[in-house]
Amino acid sequence: MPVEYKKQGNVAIITMNRPEARNAINAEMASTMEAAIDQMESDPEVWVGILTAVGKAFCAGADLKEISAGNGAGLSTKKGGFAGIARRERTKPLIAAITGSALAGGTEIALSCDMIICADNTNFGLPEVKRSLVAGAGGLFRLPRAVGRAVALEAILTGDPLPSQRAYELGMVNKVVPESEVMGEAEALAARITA
Repeated sequence: MPVEYKKQGNVAIITMNRPEARNAINAEMASTMEAAIDQMESDPEVWVGILTAVGKAFCAGADLKEISAGNGAGLSTKKGGFAGIARRERTKPLIAAITGSALAGGTEIALSCDMIICADNTNFGLPEVKRSLVAGAGGLFRLPRAVGRAVALEAILTGDPLPSQRAYELGMVNKVVPESEVMGEAEALAARITA
């Protein structure tokens, strides 16, 4: 499955599992992400979720091969929007546990979460402008809220990456830790929330 769901006590762990494509979003991934969010939301025993990924990248955004093949509409779902999550209304907090890069739609997915724990080598960014595209899954309005208007405009208009430490200094990220500690920190935060 491109998105896996498991429950640990009162915590749902949702894992993007398409590492061979840097967890780029295709139609199957979007629909299984929406199903995982549905499962988290409908389970009264789950109080908080953690969204993470397998591989060297959290998410590279939209699968451009899918778009080129004319399958771009499948990258969004009716309830969740892009990746089944970007526009999804939720009642339970969701923590993004990020290792590797979170670029384009990956940044937009991270920004759709409520809290972010990331690795010290993580880069965020909306590089769509470098391909004459636009970040259409919420990044254009969420990034200014997260880091301030001036910094967001620079990132949006240049496509330059935003390193994790800078994202932390600007208040976009809750905590920056070594890559091997990301999931443990996210689980510790979830445990404090559910205590």
